[in-house]
Amino acid sequence: MSRSGHRRLLLVSTNYAPEHAGIGPYATQIAEHWADLGHDTHVLAGMPHYPSWSLEPEYKGALRRTERRAGVTVHRRAHTVPPRQTAVKRALFEGSILLHGAVAPPRMPRPDAVMAQMPSLAGGVLAARLAARWKVPFIPVVQDLMGAAAAQSGISGGDKAAAIAGRAEAYALKRATLVGVIHETFVDRVVGMGVDPEKIRLVPNWSHVPQPTRPRGQTRRHLGWAPGEPVVLHSGNMGLKQGLEVLVGAARLDPGVRFVLMGDGSQRAALADLAADVPNLDIIPPAADGEFPDILAAADVLAVTQHAAVLDMSVPSKLTSYFQAGRPVIASVAAEGGTAQEVERSGAGVLVPPEDPHALLKAVRALAEDPEGADALGAAGPRHVAAHLSREAGLARIDALIDEALGGPQP
Repeated sequence: MSRSGHRRLLLVSTNYAPEHAGIGPYATQIAEHWADLGHDTHVLAGMPHYPSWSLEPEYKGALRRTERRAGVTVHRRAHTVPPRQTAVKRALFEGSILLHGAVAPPRMPRPDAVMAQMPSLAGGVLAARLAARWKVPFIPVVQDLMGAAAAQSGISGGDKAAAIAGRAEAYALKRATLVGVIHETFVDRVVGMGVDPEKIRLVPNWSHVPQPTRPRGQTRRHLGWAPGEPVVLHSGNMGLKQGLEVLVGAARLDPGVRFVLMGDGSQRAALADLAADVPNLDIIPPAADGEFPDILAAADVLAVTQHAAVLDMSVPSKLTSYFQAGRPVIASVAAEGGTAQEVERSGAGVLVPPEDPHALLKAVRALAEDPEGADALGAAGPRHVAAHLSREAGLARIDALIDEALGGPQP
Protein backbone atom coordinates (compact mmCIF):
# COMPACT_ATOMS: atom_id res chain seq x y z
CA MET A 1 0.00 0.00 0.00
CA SER A 2 1.39 3.42 -0.93
CA ARG A 3 2.14 5.69 1.98
CA SER A 4 0.10 8.36 0.21
CA GLY A 5 -3.01 6.16 -0.29
CA HIS A 6 -4.71 5.02 -3.46
CA ARG A 7 -4.22 7.19 -6.53
CA ARG A 8 -5.27 7.35 -10.14
CA LEU A 9 -2.14 7.45 -12.29
CA LEU A 10 -1.55 7.73 -16.04
CA LEU A 11 1.66 6.49 -17.64
CA VAL A 12 2.28 7.59 -21.22
CA SER A 13 4.64 5.16 -22.93
CA THR A 14 4.53 4.28 -26.62
CA ASN A 15 6.26 1.01 -25.76
CA TYR A 16 4.47 -1.45 -23.49
CA ALA A 17 3.79 -5.17 -23.07
CA PRO A 18 3.80 -7.49 -24.92
CA GLU A 19 7.01 -5.80 -26.12
CA HIS A 20 9.89 -7.50 -24.31
CA ALA A 21 12.87 -5.35 -25.32
CA GLY A 22 13.93 -1.75 -24.85
CA ILE A 23 11.93 0.43 -22.47
CA GLY A 24 8.67 -1.50 -22.82
CA PRO A 25 9.43 -3.86 -19.90
CA TYR A 26 10.18 -0.91 -17.62
CA ALA A 27 6.90 0.81 -18.44
CA THR A 28 5.06 -2.47 -17.91
CA GLN A 29 6.67 -3.17 -14.56
CA ILE A 30 6.00 0.37 -13.34
CA ALA A 31 2.32 0.21 -14.26
CA GLU A 32 1.79 -3.30 -12.88
CA HIS A 33 3.57 -2.27 -9.68
CA TRP A 34 1.18 0.66 -9.28
CA ALA A 35 -1.77 -1.65 -9.87
CA ASP A 36 -0.44 -4.07 -7.25
CA LEU A 37 -0.35 -1.18 -4.77
CA GLY A 38 -4.03 -0.61 -5.39
CA HIS A 39 -3.73 2.47 -7.61
CA ASP A 40 -6.18 2.95 -10.49
CA THR A 41 -3.53 2.63 -13.21
CA HIS A 42 -3.90 3.66 -16.84
CA VAL A 43 -1.37 3.55 -19.69
CA LEU A 44 -1.57 5.43 -22.98
CA ALA A 45 0.46 3.26 -25.35
CA GLY A 46 1.08 2.56 -28.99
CA MET A 47 0.55 -0.67 -30.87
CA PRO A 48 3.20 -3.35 -30.14
CA HIS A 49 5.94 -3.12 -32.81
CA TYR A 50 9.38 -3.08 -31.16
CA PRO A 51 12.12 -4.20 -31.76
CA SER A 52 11.06 -5.66 -35.13
CA TRP A 53 9.46 -2.38 -36.27
CA SER A 54 6.49 -4.36 -37.55
CA LEU A 55 3.07 -4.60 -35.94
CA GLU A 56 2.23 -7.66 -33.90
CA PRO A 57 -0.24 -9.68 -36.01
CA GLU A 58 -3.14 -9.42 -33.57
CA TYR A 59 -2.98 -5.62 -33.69
CA LYS A 60 -2.92 -5.19 -37.47
CA GLY A 61 -5.83 -3.07 -38.63
CA ALA A 62 -6.62 -1.83 -35.12
CA LEU A 63 -7.14 1.93 -34.82
CA ARG A 64 -7.83 2.10 -31.09
CA ARG A 65 -8.02 -0.54 -28.44
CA THR A 66 -8.58 -0.62 -24.68
CA GLU A 67 -7.27 -3.65 -22.78
CA ARG A 68 -6.95 -4.87 -19.23
CA ARG A 69 -3.52 -6.37 -18.58
CA ALA A 70 -2.52 -7.46 -15.06
CA GLY A 71 -4.85 -4.94 -13.44
CA VAL A 72 -3.80 -2.07 -15.72
CA THR A 73 -6.10 -0.32 -18.20
CA VAL A 74 -4.15 0.10 -21.44
CA HIS A 75 -5.41 2.63 -23.99
CA ARG A 76 -3.74 1.93 -27.35
CA ARG A 77 -3.62 4.31 -30.30
CA ALA A 78 -2.43 3.38 -33.78
CA HIS A 79 0.59 5.09 -35.38
CA THR A 80 2.89 4.61 -38.31
CA VAL A 81 5.55 1.89 -38.02
CA PRO A 82 8.52 2.61 -40.31
CA PRO A 83 10.48 -0.60 -41.00
CA ARG A 84 13.54 1.49 -41.89
CA GLN A 85 14.60 4.62 -40.08
CA THR A 86 15.10 7.99 -41.74
CA ALA A 87 14.53 11.42 -40.26
CA VAL A 88 11.34 11.87 -42.30
CA LYS A 89 9.93 8.45 -41.36
CA ARG A 90 10.79 8.99 -37.70
CA ALA A 91 9.05 12.37 -37.82
CA LEU A 92 5.93 10.75 -39.29
CA PHE A 93 6.04 8.10 -36.57
CA GLU A 94 6.26 10.72 -33.81
CA GLY A 95 3.68 12.94 -35.49
CA SER A 96 1.17 10.12 -35.77
CA ILE A 97 1.55 9.33 -32.06
CA LEU A 98 1.02 12.97 -31.13
CA LEU A 99 -1.93 13.52 -33.47
CA HIS A 100 -3.83 10.36 -32.56
CA GLY A 101 -3.25 10.82 -28.85
CA ALA A 102 -4.39 14.44 -29.04
CA VAL A 103 -7.63 13.77 -30.94
CA ALA A 104 -8.43 10.61 -28.96
CA PRO A 105 -7.00 10.92 -25.44
CA PRO A 106 -7.65 8.10 -23.02
CA ARG A 107 -11.21 7.99 -21.72
CA MET A 108 -10.60 8.09 -17.99
CA PRO A 109 -11.35 10.30 -15.00
CA ARG A 110 -8.87 12.99 -14.06
CA PRO A 111 -5.65 11.38 -12.80
CA ASP A 112 -3.61 12.55 -9.85
CA ALA A 113 -0.42 12.66 -11.92
CA VAL A 114 0.88 11.91 -15.41
CA MET A 115 4.23 10.19 -15.93
CA ALA A 116 5.82 9.74 -19.36
CA GLN A 117 8.61 7.55 -20.66
CA MET A 118 10.73 9.50 -23.19
CA PRO A 119 11.09 8.34 -25.89
CA SER A 120 8.79 8.50 -27.61
CA LEU A 121 9.28 12.22 -27.97
CA ALA A 122 5.67 12.69 -29.03
CA GLY A 123 4.54 10.76 -25.97
CA GLY A 124 6.36 13.26 -23.77
CA VAL A 125 4.75 16.23 -25.50
CA LEU A 126 1.35 14.56 -25.36
CA ALA A 127 1.75 13.75 -21.66
CA ALA A 128 2.75 17.35 -20.90
CA ARG A 129 -0.36 18.65 -22.65
CA LEU A 130 -2.66 16.16 -20.93
CA ALA A 131 -1.22 17.03 -17.52
CA ALA A 132 -1.69 20.75 -18.25
CA ARG A 133 -5.28 20.16 -19.32
CA TRP A 134 -6.03 18.23 -16.13
CA LYS A 135 -3.88 20.61 -14.02
CA VAL A 136 -1.94 17.76 -12.44
CA PRO A 137 1.80 17.11 -11.98
CA PHE A 138 3.74 15.95 -15.05
CA ILE A 139 6.80 13.75 -14.48
CA PRO A 140 8.80 12.61 -17.53
CA VAL A 141 11.46 9.93 -17.20
CA VAL A 142 14.18 10.39 -19.82
CA GLN A 143 15.38 7.04 -21.15
CA ASP A 144 17.03 8.44 -24.29
CA LEU A 145 17.71 12.01 -25.39
CA MET A 146 16.09 12.17 -28.80
CA GLY A 147 17.71 15.38 -30.01
CA ALA A 148 21.16 14.02 -29.23
CA ALA A 149 20.12 10.64 -30.63
CA ALA A 150 19.27 12.12 -34.01
CA ALA A 151 22.61 13.91 -34.12
CA GLN A 152 24.75 10.98 -32.89
CA SER A 153 23.10 7.87 -34.33
CA GLY A 154 23.83 8.34 -38.03
CA ILE A 155 20.19 8.47 -39.13
CA SER A 156 19.64 10.01 -42.57
CA GLY A 157 18.77 13.70 -42.16
CA GLY A 158 19.86 13.60 -38.55
CA ASP A 159 21.09 17.19 -38.22
CA LYS A 160 17.75 18.76 -39.08
CA ALA A 161 15.92 16.13 -37.08
CA ALA A 162 18.13 16.86 -34.07
CA ALA A 163 17.15 20.52 -34.05
CA ILE A 164 13.43 19.76 -34.29
CA ALA A 165 13.60 16.96 -31.73
CA GLY A 166 15.58 19.14 -29.35
CA ARG A 167 12.91 21.86 -29.43
CA ALA A 168 10.11 19.35 -28.82
CA GLU A 169 12.10 17.73 -26.02
CA ALA A 170 12.66 21.08 -24.36
CA TYR A 171 8.96 21.92 -24.71
CA ALA A 172 8.01 18.81 -22.74
CA LEU A 173 10.77 18.88 -20.14
CA LYS A 174 10.37 22.56 -19.24
CA ARG A 175 6.73 21.86 -18.33
CA ALA A 176 7.62 19.10 -15.90
CA THR A 177 7.05 19.18 -12.17
CA LEU A 178 10.09 16.93 -11.79
CA VAL A 179 12.31 15.23 -14.40
CA GLY A 180 13.71 11.75 -13.94
CA VAL A 181 16.85 10.76 -15.85
CA ILE A 182 18.22 7.23 -15.97
CA HIS A 183 21.86 8.32 -16.01
CA GLU A 184 23.85 11.27 -14.73
CA THR A 185 25.38 11.92 -18.16
CA PHE A 186 21.95 13.18 -19.27
CA VAL A 187 21.82 15.97 -16.69
CA ASP A 188 23.86 18.62 -18.50
CA ARG A 189 21.82 18.31 -21.68
CA VAL A 190 18.54 18.46 -19.77
CA VAL A 191 19.71 21.56 -17.93
CA GLY A 192 20.77 23.01 -21.28
CA MET A 193 17.15 22.72 -22.42
CA GLY A 194 16.09 25.14 -19.72
CA VAL A 195 15.19 22.71 -16.93
CA ASP A 196 15.97 23.86 -13.39
CA PRO A 197 18.65 21.46 -12.09
CA GLU A 198 16.80 21.37 -8.76
CA LYS A 199 13.97 19.54 -10.53
CA ILE A 200 16.13 16.70 -11.88
CA ARG A 201 16.20 13.33 -10.12
CA LEU A 202 18.34 10.29 -10.92
CA VAL A 203 16.17 7.17 -11.41
CA PRO A 204 18.39 4.43 -12.87
CA ASN A 205 16.84 1.49 -14.66
CA TRP A 206 16.86 -1.89 -12.96
CA SER A 207 17.34 -5.47 -14.02
CA HIS A 208 13.93 -6.56 -15.27
CA VAL A 209 14.84 -10.19 -15.96
CA PRO A 210 15.29 -13.07 -13.49
CA GLN A 211 18.55 -14.88 -12.92
CA PRO A 212 19.33 -17.82 -15.22
CA THR A 213 18.24 -21.23 -13.99
CA ARG A 214 19.29 -23.87 -16.55
CA PRO A 215 22.82 -25.31 -16.68
CA ARG A 216 24.92 -23.47 -19.26
CA GLY A 217 25.93 -26.69 -21.00
CA GLN A 218 22.32 -27.71 -21.49
CA THR A 219 21.42 -24.40 -23.11
CA ARG A 220 24.53 -24.46 -25.30
CA ARG A 221 23.66 -27.93 -26.59
CA HIS A 222 20.13 -26.77 -27.33
CA LEU A 223 21.51 -23.84 -29.34
CA GLY A 224 24.14 -25.90 -31.15
CA TRP A 225 27.11 -24.16 -29.52
CA ALA A 226 30.07 -26.52 -29.15
CA PRO A 227 31.58 -26.91 -25.64
CA GLY A 228 34.96 -25.38 -26.47
CA GLU A 229 33.73 -22.78 -28.95
CA PRO A 230 33.95 -19.15 -27.76
CA VAL A 231 30.54 -17.51 -28.25
CA VAL A 232 30.06 -13.74 -28.34
CA LEU A 233 26.42 -12.73 -28.05
CA HIS A 234 24.75 -9.39 -28.73
CA SER A 235 21.11 -9.21 -27.68
CA GLY A 236 18.57 -6.51 -28.42
CA ASN A 237 17.79 -3.86 -30.97
CA MET A 238 19.60 -3.92 -34.32
CA GLY A 239 19.44 -0.23 -35.12
CA LEU A 240 21.73 2.44 -36.47
CA LYS A 241 23.23 3.64 -33.21
CA GLN A 242 24.38 0.12 -32.23
CA GLY A 243 27.00 -0.01 -34.96
CA LEU A 244 26.79 -3.80 -35.14
CA GLU A 245 28.99 -3.89 -38.22
CA VAL A 246 31.92 -4.08 -35.78
CA LEU A 247 30.79 -7.59 -34.77
CA VAL A 248 30.54 -8.67 -38.40
CA GLY A 249 34.05 -7.35 -38.92
CA ALA A 250 35.39 -9.20 -35.88
CA ALA A 251 33.73 -12.44 -37.02
CA ARG A 252 35.51 -12.19 -40.37
CA LEU A 253 38.84 -12.03 -38.59
CA ASP A 254 38.51 -15.32 -36.70
CA PRO A 255 36.32 -18.21 -37.93
CA GLY A 256 37.02 -20.01 -34.65
CA VAL A 257 34.86 -17.59 -32.66
CA ARG A 258 31.08 -17.72 -33.04
CA PHE A 259 29.27 -14.38 -33.04
CA VAL A 260 25.52 -14.35 -32.44
CA LEU A 261 23.18 -11.39 -32.99
CA MET A 262 19.91 -12.12 -31.19
CA GLY A 263 17.04 -9.72 -31.69
CA ASP A 264 15.47 -7.60 -34.37
CA GLY A 265 15.43 -4.07 -35.65
CA SER A 266 15.61 -1.75 -38.61
CA GLN A 267 19.14 -2.87 -39.58
CA ARG A 268 18.61 -6.63 -39.35
CA ALA A 269 18.26 -7.16 -43.10
CA ALA A 270 21.29 -5.01 -43.88
CA LEU A 271 23.38 -6.91 -41.33
CA ALA A 272 22.23 -10.23 -42.78
CA ASP A 273 23.38 -9.09 -46.21
CA LEU A 274 26.71 -7.89 -44.84
CA ALA A 275 27.31 -11.20 -43.04
CA ALA A 276 26.07 -13.47 -45.82
CA ASP A 277 29.59 -14.82 -46.40
CA VAL A 278 30.54 -15.07 -42.70
CA PRO A 279 29.70 -18.63 -41.59
CA ASN A 280 30.58 -18.06 -37.94
CA LEU A 281 28.03 -15.27 -37.48
CA ASP A 282 24.41 -16.18 -36.72
CA ILE A 283 21.41 -13.86 -36.63
CA ILE A 284 18.63 -15.35 -34.55
CA PRO A 285 15.19 -14.10 -33.44
CA PRO A 286 14.56 -12.60 -30.01
CA ALA A 287 14.36 -15.22 -27.29
CA ALA A 288 11.13 -16.01 -25.50
CA ASP A 289 10.98 -14.37 -22.08
CA GLY A 290 11.41 -17.69 -20.29
CA GLU A 291 14.54 -18.58 -22.26
CA PHE A 292 16.18 -15.16 -22.40
CA PRO A 293 18.22 -15.24 -19.14
CA ASP A 294 19.53 -18.74 -19.85
CA ILE A 295 20.64 -17.86 -23.38
CA LEU A 296 22.54 -14.82 -22.09
CA ALA A 297 24.23 -16.96 -19.46
CA ALA A 298 25.18 -19.63 -22.00
CA ALA A 299 27.37 -17.21 -23.99
CA ASP A 300 31.01 -16.72 -23.12
CA VAL A 301 30.96 -12.97 -23.73
CA LEU A 302 28.10 -10.46 -23.95
CA ALA A 303 28.73 -7.58 -26.34
CA VAL A 304 27.39 -4.04 -26.25
CA THR A 305 28.34 -1.85 -29.19
CA GLN A 306 27.73 1.75 -30.21
CA HIS A 307 28.99 4.09 -32.88
CA ALA A 308 31.88 6.27 -31.75
CA ALA A 309 29.68 9.38 -31.91
CA VAL A 310 27.21 8.04 -29.34
CA LEU A 311 28.16 9.70 -26.07
CA ASP A 312 25.44 11.12 -23.84
CA MET A 313 22.12 10.33 -25.46
CA SER A 314 21.57 6.70 -24.49
CA VAL A 315 22.52 3.98 -22.03
CA PRO A 316 21.41 0.60 -23.43
CA SER A 317 18.74 -1.11 -21.36
CA LYS A 318 20.37 -4.44 -22.21
CA LEU A 319 23.16 -3.75 -19.73
CA THR A 320 21.01 -4.53 -16.70
CA SER A 321 20.10 -7.90 -18.23
CA TYR A 322 23.72 -8.58 -19.15
CA PHE A 323 24.88 -7.94 -15.59
CA GLN A 324 22.22 -10.29 -14.21
CA ALA A 325 23.39 -13.09 -16.55
CA GLY A 326 26.78 -13.39 -14.84
CA ARG A 327 28.92 -13.34 -17.99
CA PRO A 328 31.68 -10.83 -18.83
CA VAL A 329 30.73 -7.85 -20.95
CA ILE A 330 32.81 -6.36 -23.75
CA ALA A 331 31.75 -2.79 -24.46
CA SER A 332 32.79 -1.41 -27.84
CA VAL A 333 31.77 2.15 -26.98
CA ALA A 334 33.17 5.64 -26.50
CA ALA A 335 35.15 5.74 -23.25
CA GLU A 336 33.64 9.07 -22.19
CA GLY A 337 30.00 8.00 -22.63
CA GLY A 338 27.43 6.80 -20.14
CA THR A 339 27.56 3.19 -21.35
CA ALA A 340 31.27 2.98 -20.61
CA GLN A 341 30.70 4.49 -17.17
CA GLU A 342 28.09 1.85 -16.35
CA VAL A 343 30.31 -1.04 -17.44
CA GLU A 344 33.24 0.32 -15.42
CA ARG A 345 31.00 0.95 -12.40
CA SER A 346 29.77 -2.64 -12.46
CA GLY A 347 33.23 -4.18 -12.59
CA ALA A 348 31.71 -6.79 -14.90
CA GLY A 349 33.37 -6.01 -18.20
CA VAL A 350 36.08 -4.43 -20.30
CA LEU A 351 36.08 -1.48 -22.67
CA VAL A 352 37.47 -1.47 -26.19
CA PRO A 353 37.51 1.39 -28.72
CA PRO A 354 34.29 1.64 -30.74
CA GLU A 355 34.15 0.58 -34.40
CA ASP A 356 37.41 -1.40 -34.04
CA PRO A 357 36.93 -5.11 -34.91
CA HIS A 358 40.57 -5.96 -34.16
CA ALA A 359 40.40 -4.50 -30.64
CA LEU A 360 37.13 -6.28 -29.96
CA LEU A 361 38.46 -9.64 -31.12
CA LYS A 362 41.64 -9.17 -29.07
CA ALA A 363 39.50 -8.69 -25.94
CA VAL A 364 37.43 -11.79 -26.77
CA ARG A 365 40.58 -13.89 -27.17
CA ALA A 366 42.01 -12.56 -23.90
CA LEU A 367 38.90 -13.63 -22.01
CA ALA A 368 38.87 -17.02 -23.74
CA GLU A 369 42.48 -17.60 -22.67
CA ASP A 370 41.74 -16.63 -19.07
CA PRO A 371 38.52 -18.43 -18.05
CA GLU A 372 39.05 -17.74 -14.34
CA GLY A 373 39.41 -14.03 -15.02
CA ALA A 374 36.37 -14.10 -17.31
CA ASP A 375 34.32 -15.84 -14.62
CA ALA A 376 35.45 -13.27 -12.05
CA LEU A 377 34.31 -10.42 -14.27
CA GLY A 378 31.00 -12.15 -14.91
CA ALA A 379 30.39 -12.77 -11.21
CA ALA A 380 30.65 -9.04 -10.53
CA GLY A 381 27.50 -8.43 -12.58
CA PRO A 382 24.90 -10.09 -10.31
CA ARG A 383 26.57 -8.51 -7.27
CA HIS A 384 26.18 -5.09 -8.90
CA VAL A 385 22.54 -5.81 -9.67
CA ALA A 386 21.83 -6.90 -6.10
CA ALA A 387 23.53 -3.84 -4.65
CA HIS A 388 22.28 -1.15 -7.04
CA LEU A 389 19.93 -2.37 -9.78
CA SER A 390 17.27 -4.50 -8.12
CA ARG A 391 13.69 -4.19 -9.30
CA GLU A 392 12.58 -3.26 -5.79
CA ALA A 393 15.05 -0.39 -5.58
CA GLY A 394 14.18 0.86 -9.05
CA LEU A 395 10.45 0.87 -8.45
CA ALA A 396 10.95 2.53 -5.07
CA ARG A 397 12.75 5.38 -6.84
CA ILE A 398 9.79 5.76 -9.22
CA ASP A 399 7.40 5.79 -6.26
CA ALA A 400 9.50 8.44 -4.55
CA LEU A 401 9.40 10.56 -7.71
CA ILE A 402 5.59 10.41 -7.79
CA ASP A 403 5.34 11.06 -4.04
CA GLU A 404 7.56 14.12 -4.28
CA ALA A 405 5.72 15.53 -7.29
CA LEU A 406 2.41 15.18 -5.49
CA GLY A 407 3.29 16.19 -1.98
CA GLY A 408 6.91 17.09 -1.53
CA PRO A 409 9.73 14.92 -0.18
CA GLN A 410 8.62 12.21 2.20
CA PRO A 411 9.96 12.48 5.78
